[in-house]
Amino acid sequence: MGTTALAYHCKTTAKMPNNRCMAEQRAASLQRKLSKTPDLYKGYKDFMAGINGKGYAVKIPMKQLSREDGRVWYIPHHGLYHPKKDQDADLLHFLWWQDGDPNKPMEDYRMTVHLFGATSSPSCASYALRRTAQDGGSKTTPEVVETVLRNFYVDDCLKSVDSEDPAVALAKDLRHLCASGGFGLTKYVSNSRAVLSSIPKEDSTTEVKDLDLNHKQLPMERALGTQWCTESDTFRFKVQPQDKPATRRGILSIVSSTYDPLGFLAPLVLPAKLLLRDLCREKRGWDEKINSGQAQKWMKWLADREQLSKFMCRDKSNRQGLNP
Repeated sequence: MGTTALAYHCKTTAKMPNNRCMAEQRAASLQRKLSKTPDLYKGYKDFMAGINGKGYAVKIPMKQLSREDGRVWYIPHHGLYHPKKDQDADLLHFLWWQDGDPNKPMEDYRMTVHLFGATSSPSCASYALRRTAQDGGSKTTPEVVETVLRNFYVDDCLKSVDSEDPAVALAKDLRHLCASGGFGLTKYVSNSRAVLSSIPKEDSTTEVKDLDLNHKQLPMERALGTQWCTESDTFRFKVQPQDKPATRRGILSIVSSTYDPLGFLAPLVLPAKLLLRDLCREKRGWDEKINSGQAQKWMKWLADREQLSKFMCRDKSNRQGLNP
């Protein structure tokens, strides 16, 4: 299995101040917190031992600690971690206690992988995935390469094909292509039992791993914020009751919480957005109560919104879906 090495995104002229003192203060604060919460300490210690044991971070030799070019930066403890470029590793220093014991001296470490949550990480991960598809394109089919280039959204892949056999083949070829670049595709789900049966259990979602595909109903999955009922191949929506005041602020909060990236609910959401437009035109304050007529419209909309759990949008294409 190969890996993709990418430089850490940083201006070439950037010089960072020495922030080791701040990192020490944050570590001292963390030490006090861990001393009061044994369970948190155990989890934190196990996590740090894991990233060190797997080589995601390494202890810095003493002779490499005296760097004076402004290209060293300590990451205050907040708890995060994910590809690799040795010359940028000094931008990802951190402090940790010897043997994970807060009563022992702190030691300097540096990350060997990109941090989960860093501003540059999504673009690095996306580039690495696309580069893997391009480099391995000669060893697979054009459809597999096209799937990687066009059907991934960050780390989610949504793909549909005409029948089960192509879906089984595509899932297998996708795993092989991505593995060549160090990417392990997991959490597969499909509306086809034949496709799910072809996926190794360890690569399936938690809900599918122990499922009897011959008898039990397929689970409900979330795809980019929308619920996908794989058994009936329909999209559904779950609405949480919200107790918000009938003000411009409260209305905006509830309307914005209706996540509908595909626009299925646009006709339902439109009346509430028109009400918001009217409130803006009237220049009502954010926390000013709306009038009785507007309140009546708002209460009716809220009642209609509660019926969303009964709404479903059926896939009319009858294609086999694949979602790793």
